Amino acid sequence: MNERLASLSGKLKLGNRSVLGVPYLWLIIFFALPFLILLRISLTDMGTGIDPFAQMLFNTDGKWRLILKVENYLSVFREEPGSSWFNTIYAEAYCLSLRYAFFTTVLCLFIGYPFAYFIARAKPEHRPIYLILIMLPFWTSFLLRVYAWKGILADEGVVNRALMGMGLIDEPVVMLYTNVSMLVGMTYVYLPFMVLPLYANLVKMDLRLLEAAHDLGAGPLKAFWLITVPLSRTGIVAGCMLVFIPSVGEFVIPSLLGGADNIMIGRVVWDEMFSANNWPRASALAIIMIVAVIVPLLWLQNAVSATSPEDVRK
Repeated sequence: MNERLASLSGKLKLGNRSVLGVPYLWLIIFFALPFLILLRISLTDMGTGIDPFAQMLFNTDGKWRLILKVENYLSVFREEPGSSWFNTIYAEAYCLSLRYAFFTTVLCLFIGYPFAYFIARAKPEHRPIYLILIMLPFWTSFLLRVYAWKGILADEGVVNRALMGMGLIDEPVVMLYTNVSMLVGMTYVYLPFMVLPLYANLVKMDLRLLEAAHDLGAGPLKAFWLITVPLSRTGIVAGCMLVFIPSVGEFVIPSLLGGADNIMIGRVVWDEMFSANNWPRASALAIIMIVAVIVPLLWLQNAVSATSPEDVRK
């Protein structure tokens, strides 16, 4: 009997390790390895050649030397050695990308939270319909959806024609190739990434806590702020991460809806890699952005995870 229990326990442990090993294997293959390849290219000295995997280990006088070109990183923040720091187009592109990603995340949160709250409080038989409506845009090509916004926001587009037809304006309002068109396009595309994790969190909330808050004299707004929002904090963080991270490196929307001055880091990386053929600098730009985004978000996630639902109940 004991041998049978030990065998069953061993099989369960092997099964648990296999289940947990699949996502780790996925991360290693599709994140860690590409990241290491980018890191290797970012430290390469291409010289006058075109090989981004140029030799880095040299044997001179019987001694092996590893030559790493750190200037690929330093040149991101200064135009040339000795010049002032944070005075390059790359630094401006980073700041612009972070700014657009931040405002996109805020807009998605303020628009997506009521959507998620409504779906979570709807009747169980109606929730799948609402979720399908949220997922419906994904059934259409990403590129087609962005092009559709060009037709909506153009000078002769749907919005301007409707406003002029109602007599609210006499001439078209410039909306395309502006900051507004950028934020509208990015918010529209990434809104489902905010709604879905918020819904998954809100639908599991214990509604008896709200009843207890009302019994103790808390109004609807106070109960929402003190109970619902803290309990949905993990969903808020997950949604913000899912929106903010891809928004920073967005390339298609700035190219189609943004103006000439809206140069985000995704477009700069593209130009460095395919126009200037400077793969090491393009890789350095990508590495810096990955570190600059992931490190603060990991810290934020750990800080939020430290607050358990039991703390909120107290």
